[in-house]
Amino acid sequence: MNLLGDILTYIRRIIKFPSNQSISDDLLIDYVNRFWIMDVDARIQIFDLKKKYQFQTQPGVDQYNMPLYSIQTEGTEPNQASINYYPVYQGFLGPAYINGVQVTFETLQSNFWNSFPKVIQPLIQVATGDGGAEYTFNIPILSPVTPLPNESIQAILRGHVDVQGIISSGNGFQDPPRTNSFITNIPVTSVDSAFFITTLDVTGTNVIVQDSGQFLETDINQGLLMSPGQAPYGNVGLEPGYANGVNTVNYLTGMVNVTFPVDIPVGQPINAQCYYFQTGLPRSILYYNNVITLRMPPNTQFLVEMDGYMSPAAFMTSADAIPFAYMSEYIARGAARKILSDTGDTEQFQFYEPLFREQEILVWKRSQRQFTATRTPTIYSQGNNMFGGNNTSGWGGYS
Repeated sequence: MNLLGDILTYIRRIIKFPSNQSISDDLLIDYVNRFWIMDVDARIQIFDLKKKYQFQTQPGVDQYNMPLYSIQTEGTEPNQASINYYPVYQGFLGPAYINGVQVTFETLQSNFWNSFPKVIQPLIQVATGDGGAEYTFNIPILSPVTPLPNESIQAILRGHVDVQGIISSGNGFQDPPRTNSFITNIPVTSVDSAFFITTLDVTGTNVIVQDSGQFLETDINQGLLMSPGQAPYGNVGLEPGYANGVNTVNYLTGMVNVTFPVDIPVGQPINAQCYYFQTGLPRSILYYNNVITLRMPPNTQFLVEMDGYMSPAAFMTSADAIPFAYMSEYIARGAARKILSDTGDTEQFQFYEPLFREQEILVWKRSQRQFTATRTPTIYSQGNNMFGGNNTSGWGGYS
């Protein structure tokens, strides 16, 4: 029993609806997916869904969103339902490796930022108001020359859009979002800005421009600047747009071209704030809010590897194969349980509930045998590689 069609037949036996006229296969597939995608990972951790996740870093980029499934079309009817983007992994866990070297893996921000403080540079006057709105300047702590590939560089951290913002953007799988026109449907709460320009207008009111986590279509190192606004979608782009690097900040050279939303009075200081860093080999990972943060930010491509529990892909048609046949009855009973609950058939629900629980325990037991097959590590069971692993000093074998 390893085809989705067999599971649908078994569900019909439980709910006592044998024909497609009374309840369609497509609706049953929807219930199967609701249980498989949303319930299973929350109820039990399955060994067969524990996978290795790996990706290559982008030079100068310190934050990476967890990957998303593409939109999946469910069923066979003319008006097919679609399952929108959702994370491929439920979460990540250590040990973690970068280019084969074990690094610290944190899920608590306090531990990570205590080791790698995110110190913002004090206000730097980068220009002086001349009565107009357009200004070009260079962040003085950076060189105006773009560094060579793989060179250890001094640069500034860049803004970031989290997973929820990527889903809301309507920009498909583009992560980070790249565009020549500002994307307005990214929630304010999904944007983590890292570069700020501050000044005052003629009334003494703050004028603030900051990076948006969006990037120029033609250059991943050119961040789009914006005027911040109130939640949920108050952030707005700057006029006259972003063609040819207008209203952008170059994170590698520090070159900024900005048109403020108002004229800046003559003699008014224009200041910048940023997070300044030097790239290198990352030594530590923070996983928080579905975002992977690296320190140090990488200066070239590095292979990052860690374990994670997958969120299974949806089933599309009755011909789909179930990846783990031993779970077939558990999936069938779980989907049937949802149907009986929704239809209010409490008598049948209560009758089959012990059988569902039995299947859940059997599936869980199989995973537990795998988890308990390995001896719990101690300081005496690490072999001869005393100094090759991870420790609190972050030593990784690289200078």
